[in-house]
Amino acid sequence: MFEHFTTVEEIFNYKLGSALTMEYDSLEMLGELEKTVMRSDLKGLFHEHAHETRQQIENLLRCFALLGVEAKQSPSPTTKGLAKETKLFTAKTDNSLVDAVALAGALESEHYETAVYETLITHAKASGVSEIVHLLSSNLAQEESAIMRIRAAADAVVRADATNAADQGDAGAVQDASVQVPPFLPPSSI
Repeated sequence: MFEHFTTVEEIFNYKLGSALTMEYDSLEMLGELEKTVMRSDLKGLFHEHAHETRQQIENLLRCFALLGVEAKQSPSPTTKGLAKETKLFTAKTDNSLVDAVALAGALESEHYETAVYETLITHAKASGVSEIVHLLSSNLAQEESAIMRIRAAADAVVRADATNAADQGDAGAVQDASVQVPPFLPPSSI
């Protein structure tokens, strides 16, 4: 069904519903990532953020209640796409490298979620609904914290994977000096 928005409130409620769907999608993705990763510390990281995600869902439901509107999910094709891409990419990846791929997918998803919350907070501030601003800001803070934890884990995993590759003699393929990079050709010359 085609949506046609006529008020700022309708847009905000729709975007709030998209955020609700986004968090449910994230919760599902985190569960899959927890099963997929090999390192136990990463399983714990995804399990912990799933707990935070449940809190974020509760905060979004409270936002709907404060607005006096029915909590309703709206489409969130971006989160579905990010989850699908991560699932496909991890399925194509060797178990020895799957942790880095899973962390990359989680990091991409978290960055999208922070953008959504920043947009919602801007609207809530303009509407003067301080309780909703507080709830959304709490969600944003958790997402930003998750980004820091995931980034730190990704740095450690990628460094460990690079060290393992170097120890196995695979580093030569990465550091091959005979690789020639073609010169830049402007689009008009092609």
